[in-house]
Amino acid sequence: MSKSSVLHRSARHTTGGAKPNPGSSTGVPGWLVALLAVASGATVANLYYAQPLLSSLRDVFHVSTSTAGILITLTQVGYVIGMLFLVPLGDRLEKRNLITILMTITTVALVMAGFATTFPVLLAASLISGATSVVAQIVVPVAASLAPDHARGRIVGRVMSGLLTGILLSRTVSALVSDAAGWRVVYLGSAVLMAVVAVALRFALPQHAPTTTEPYHHVLRSTAALVRKHPALLRRGLYQAAMFAVFSAFWTTVSYLLTGPGFHYSAVGMGIFALVGAAGALIAPVAGHWADRKWGRPMTGASFAVAAGAFALAGFGQHSIVAIAIAAILIDMAVQTTLIVGQHTIYGLDPDARARLNSVFIATFFLGGALGSEVGSLAHKAAGWGGVSLFGAAMPLLALLYWLTERRSTAREDTPAK
Repeated sequence: MSKSSVLHRSARHTTGGAKPNPGSSTGVPGWLVALLAVASGATVANLYYAQPLLSSLRDVFHVSTSTAGILITLTQVGYVIGMLFLVPLGDRLEKRNLITILMTITTVALVMAGFATTFPVLLAASLISGATSVVAQIVVPVAASLAPDHARGRIVGRVMSGLLTGILLSRTVSALVSDAAGWRVVYLGSAVLMAVVAVALRFALPQHAPTTTEPYHHVLRSTAALVRKHPALLRRGLYQAAMFAVFSAFWTTVSYLLTGPGFHYSAVGMGIFALVGAAGALIAPVAGHWADRKWGRPMTGASFAVAAGAFALAGFGQHSIVAIAIAAILIDMAVQTTLIVGQHTIYGLDPDARARLNSVFIATFFLGGALGSEVGSLAHKAAGWGGVSLFGAAMPLLALLYWLTERRSTAREDTPAK
């Protein structure tokens, strides 16, 4: 495959920055893939830094526990807003400029959070940083566009492994940094990281021309139309919503189990336990390889079964840290596999609408994650860890039943568009 054909598919016209390397097996330099993975993980981590800090923030700003929890809710709300209204701009505007602008705003918002003297200011800063942290979901379509068709799954898988690692390690980093230097350093340190990554991406990425010239309101309207046009988009979104719901339920409530009378873990201990889950991110490149070989559908069904079995193991082995750790790894591997296969599918539906397709996909499953976090908390309150395990096993099984209704015509949408 020639350089010109890769560039034609990736952006119509590109100048400056790194160019795809036709001499490599994937067509994209390894260092650029690594940079995109770091950028994705570093930006999405901003959504989760506050979770281990809530008790400290409650005491610093003299608010109630429930009021402190609003910080997490507003950050997630900001992310959904960004997914619906900012990510579609990735098809309308030049992507390198859009990424630079969004990361600059994120940096300013994090500085504002780090120096906040009142809780409302911290809330406002978190809402803004949550909305602009969707730059991770603009970076991933860029990676998909740079990659040739035969290697798109592997490239997306490697970048998404960075994103999931950022989600899993954010709590660990936040807990350790705040314990050593205070909660403000968490936000200020992330601001510095955002600035560095923004500059690196500015110099590394080629210019990526818009794929549509439609007015912004037409772009938003066309985003909704994509759901009707491509059944696989909604189906894959619902698959991932179910998986992200149980992922969120597990990581929201496992702290109650491990800090309870059975294990007595400290906050730092919980952060270290999150490192175990990060091992699940190693499956991402393999999942991408499966997707490239058109094994996406069977691996999706297998992932649902693995996730259900992992929650069964977590329920029956709730007194064994080894069983809980194995369950965490299996859950993360299953979620990562369906995520990579899902993105490989939707990126093949319409190369000119990848940002909008990604907007619908990510927004759908993040809503599932928010619901799963809430239901998981309610299940734990009502029936303890057993209730969480039951919910966690039920959702993948329901998704598996839905998967059995998938028609072959829909499954064939996994074939990348030329």
